[in-house]
Amino acid sequence: MTIRVAVAEDNLLVREGLERLLGLQPDLDVVASCADLDALMEAVEAAHPDVVVTDIRMPPTHTDEGIRAARQLRGDHPDVGVVILSQFSDPSYALSLLEAGSERRAYLLKDRVDDVDQLVGAVRAVAAGGSVVDPKVVEALVASRSAGDSPLDELTPRETDVLRAMAEGKNNAAIAEALVITERSVEKYVHSIFAKLGIAWETSINRRVMAVLLYLGERER
Repeated sequence: MTIRVAVAEDNLLVREGLERLLGLQPDLDVVASCADLDALMEAVEAAHPDVVVTDIRMPPTHTDEGIRAARQLRGDHPDVGVVILSQFSDPSYALSLLEAGSERRAYLLKDRVDDVDQLVGAVRAVAAGGSVVDPKVVEALVASRSAGDSPLDELTPRETDVLRAMAEGKNNAAIAEALVITERSVEKYVHSIFAKLGIAWETSINRRVMAVLLYLGERER
């Protein structure tokens, strides 16, 4: 199944680069290219993309257009996935994107766009209803919560590794592969993490991501 993608980026060279990178994938079809928020919203209505890949800041205000687009799409077109590209590793931006839910949402740092596998993987993930958060943002969240009296201090090094992977949107199988452990071990670590952090157990990947990010982001609010 082909995934229809709309690209929104005010820098022409970056926009054309994104179009080429995505267009080389056999399962992706770039159906719209936009330079500002208004053009993006018009393109969604006209081209019916499955996923929007957008810069976080664009005309007209160069503030948080990507976040605002994601919020509007959540209400008007909830089946459209959004991949935010941002130069900001400040966790508050990612939390703002995910505050209405993590389903079909991804937050990637712009300096990682040359990692084609990560970018394309994020597009495919949100198209399938999943979520992705850049590992650097997760690291910043973990560091902010660890700086002081926090239940994170009770986590073992392996549990911390699993926590980071969970917040990035990985399922148990992907975590097991990345850490070279069994899925059963991952399940035990996840149960232990949720117990130590006082978070209700969740089987849904999106709800797990949201629960962990909300916990980690409490100091960022």
